[in-house]
Amino acid sequence: MAESEDLLFKGLKVLDVGTWIAGPVSATMLADYGADVIKVETPGMGDPYRMMTSSPLSPRLDYNYPWVLDARNKRGISLNLKTESGRAILMRLVADCDVYITNQPTPTRERFGLTYEQLAPLNPRMIYASLSAYGETGPDAGREGFDAVTWWARSGLMDLVRAQGAAPGGSTPGMGDHPTAVTMYAMIVTALLRRERTGKGSHVHTSLLHNGIWSNACHAQAAFSGAELSPLKAERPPSPNRTPFLTRDGRYLWLYMVRTQEELDALFVAAGRHDLLGDERFADANARLANMADLMAVLAEILLERDLADWMAAFREYNVPVVPIAEVGDLPDDPQVKAAGIISPPADPSVPAQWVINHPMHIDGMPTAGIRHAPEVGEHTADVLSELGYDTAAIAAFRAEGAI
Repeated sequence: MAESEDLLFKGLKVLDVGTWIAGPVSATMLADYGADVIKVETPGMGDPYRMMTSSPLSPRLDYNYPWVLDARNKRGISLNLKTESGRAILMRLVADCDVYITNQPTPTRERFGLTYEQLAPLNPRMIYASLSAYGETGPDAGREGFDAVTWWARSGLMDLVRAQGAAPGGSTPGMGDHPTAVTMYAMIVTALLRRERTGKGSHVHTSLLHNGIWSNACHAQAAFSGAELSPLKAERPPSPNRTPFLTRDGRYLWLYMVRTQEELDALFVAAGRHDLLGDERFADANARLANMADLMAVLAEILLERDLADWMAAFREYNVPVVPIAEVGDLPDDPQVKAAGIISPPADPSVPAQWVINHPMHIDGMPTAGIRHAPEVGEHTADVLSELGYDTAAIAAFRAEGAI
């Protein structure tokens, strides 16, 4: 956390005109480095992302934890863009902003006069960053889609990431949105550097589909290259490196990184099974391959003898690179998570969370604003409109009209 004058993006004005996660979180990342981000929401309900915790499938808590995470460090205004006054206020904001972020579908942008071509004449230096489901051009350009639909299902990931013979499985909330937000941040910052060198604004854009295919690029490139893809669906022979092993307490261990003879021998020693060190069935890679069924059975039997925590303590002592298959509830007690700066306590006492997840970039010597309050719907509307030159009477009239 740093004083505001030390922050890289102090003075950068950003309009967050997006909803849900990917677009708005790219604005949050800019805010974390000091940008003045104004979150534009519809009066009343605001961003529908505020309602995510009302789903019966969401974990229960007495405050809106995803909003605390993803809307932090912003100011919030409410604008009814269906009114002429609401659109006029937005145009005033556009004329003075550095970055405009939207994930509105293309037909919506066109209907409200909010495309890059329509806004750029107001502010030629503006960076206009848009996110779409499928891309800005093509037969599906105007279609809507969440990350579960486009990033996960349409990209081929949903089909590939499943157990042999099982039906495709669903994704978790924001699974594709949060990494896509990093893409958006990267293209915005790249465009800002270009503007610094050329003086020109630009339209930068990405899609959930492109980010999903990029995440699946190792196999997707095989498809684009005309490779024979049948091995992806072939039944895979058993292997300790690909099989989660059950422990006594119903948890799972992953031996993916146990790759050498020395590491396997260390596992046997940590388990107290010195008798297996000279076993000819497991003496080298060829022997293990010829006796894979025996090795799998031996490992399964051994690992059922203790609880997960006991095994992890033993494997750490002998430097065996076994990984626990974590449950999300394990993360707050994982010492590596805190030590690596993945989470931070809020800098603002009004934030109800004890810990909040940081964005995944660490830049030595570059301070952040800390975790601060996420706005209520329209919380800063009067302040922002005053900064634009509207007096108290005008603001009251906008409110009476339903424009704010």
